[in-house]
Amino acid sequence: MHLSLHLCWKPLARSGNSAASRLPIVACYSDQVEVRRVTIFPIRLRFALVCLLTSTAVPFSRIPACAQKAQFDGPAELPRVYVGSSLSVTPSPGKLIAVHSGDNLQAAIDSASCGDRIELQAAAVFSGIFRFPNKPCDDAHWITMRTSAPDSSLPPEGTRLKPCFAGVASLPGRPDFHCSSTNNVLARIEFNKNSGVGPLIFRSGANHYRFIGLEVTRSASGVDYALASGDEGVQSDHLIFDRIWMHGTAQDETTRAIAMVGMSQVAVVDSFFTDFHCVAVTGTCTDAQVLSNGGGRTPSGPFKIVNNFMESAGENILFGGGGASMTPADIEIRGNYFFKPMTWKPGEPGFVGGASGRPFIVKNLFELKNAQRVLFEGNILENCWGGFSQNGYAIVLTPKNQSGHCPLCKVTDVTIRYNLISNIGAGFAIATVADDPGAYATAGERYSIHDVVVQNVRGSQYQGSGLFVQLISISPPLRNISITHSIAFVPRAIFAIMNVSAPFEGFEISNNILSANQAPVVSSGGGTRNCAEQARLDPGSVIKTCFVHSSFTHNLLIGDGGWPKENITEKNARSAGVLESDDDVLYRLCTSRDDDQCKKPSPALHAGTDGKDLGPDFDALHRMLSNVR
Repeated sequence: MHLSLHLCWKPLARSGNSAASRLPIVACYSDQVEVRRVTIFPIRLRFALVCLLTSTAVPFSRIPACAQKAQFDGPAELPRVYVGSSLSVTPSPGKLIAVHSGDNLQAAIDSASCGDRIELQAAAVFSGIFRFPNKPCDDAHWITMRTSAPDSSLPPEGTRLKPCFAGVASLPGRPDFHCSSTNNVLARIEFNKNSGVGPLIFRSGANHYRFIGLEVTRSASGVDYALASGDEGVQSDHLIFDRIWMHGTAQDETTRAIAMVGMSQVAVVDSFFTDFHCVAVTGTCTDAQVLSNGGGRTPSGPFKIVNNFMESAGENILFGGGGASMTPADIEIRGNYFFKPMTWKPGEPGFVGGASGRPFIVKNLFELKNAQRVLFEGNILENCWGGFSQNGYAIVLTPKNQSGHCPLCKVTDVTIRYNLISNIGAGFAIATVADDPGAYATAGERYSIHDVVVQNVRGSQYQGSGLFVQLISISPPLRNISITHSIAFVPRAIFAIMNVSAPFEGFEISNNILSANQAPVVSSGGGTRNCAEQARLDPGSVIKTCFVHSSFTHNLLIGDGGWPKENITEKNARSAGVLESDDDVLYRLCTSRDDDQCKKPSPALHAGTDGKDLGPDFDALHRMLSNVR
């Protein structure tokens, strides 16, 4: 990784006549800003011995002026602050508090001092609701709650924990765990009420808690609205969920794993989440997620969500969707496996729904209604279908003034890169539309989407729209969006367009390989007010009529013609030299005539505006996704 390093410091604190000064050092990488605290020991020979002590994320406003250089991917600003979550920067140097089966866990939590380690007996069960209070902790004194099993019994830091470590060798409809053995080394914490929130609740100001090697779940029937959450309307910060298995039960309604409203400096890493779902027509819960943050009235973020298995029926991750006066910001989502079991789809072998037999409410895999500065990188998104309130889209970017209670809501500065999206009803829905009462959000702009593979789009078979991208701009204007170096083969249309206000502005659609079976462009409604209808859905006319200050060039478009002349058009994938491959990223480009399946080298080779091949960087995708499943 390229490193641009700025050394900008001033003394943070001095004590007495100490020869050492605590100073900040700022490292500005290509995709992040990191502030490290160092100790500098002056020596007579006019140079300094620098000893690196800790690394921590800090607010952008506190970074020295010489390092306050925003990092961008195309039009989108990347997160300004990243959460540091490694064990080396979250120490618990205090005493050990052992909690055995039958002991009072709440008493242990209440008595713990900053820096203590609470060790729960491995394989023991602790039932109830456990509240974590505000204590005067800091970055050098975290309270760690973990299993009593030794580190050697858990996957090493940076490796995803699987249910095998709770003694579960497999789950129906889920991918193979590929575990060499099973042994229950986790401590189990379970919510035992018929309805409510728990078992983990953070009180106002709760801070510096880390959880390792735990199974967090529920035991009773009824609705659990969140396995982990803050008390209503409160703030909490510095929370790390590391190598845990959080799950509901196979047929009950468990609305979400972690409700993150009011939380900041949160990391969810190397963990496994299963069975979060709501049952259709019950009216009890309607929208299930693994992680959600509606925005709320207090600041939230940064968030780190890295290397997890995430399974939920509604949205696997959702930011927004509630009343709010603040926007969650600085969100890092990398290396996760987003998944919905096909056994949740009616008509599939082994179908599982609620106890009533009704199916679970399925929406999409990733959705933003209120979020700013989001990096969504190196994830696999698999299985999504329609039939409820949405049409099987994998990713939805729609700023929403939720029932008129979030006029400041926005979705801005979103980077989506190096992701694989597969087995879905449709690709992307990108829109600025009114909420049901007719209220509009503030902004939807500055999205960078590149090096993405969209494959196995099922369309009507999955009750989906069968599109690559739906673009709708009503209010506020949808603008400054880049879609480059991606590949998508879809059954219906490449784009569905509705723009009934100002034209789309600041769009770049270039260097892609795109194919549709039915039509290049279709209308998303709006009648004659829609620019696409005015252009009679001719792709070249649509680009000219619906877009201003934009570029649509150097794409390889397979199917019907009519596109602007700066693009390459081929009748079919074979003539385009785009072939299916045997690996997980199911495409490759013909490089010569010698290949048995290739008539000629693909015109996509070195045809980009940047001299690169059209479509994604397949080598980079392989590297990025090799260990995600």
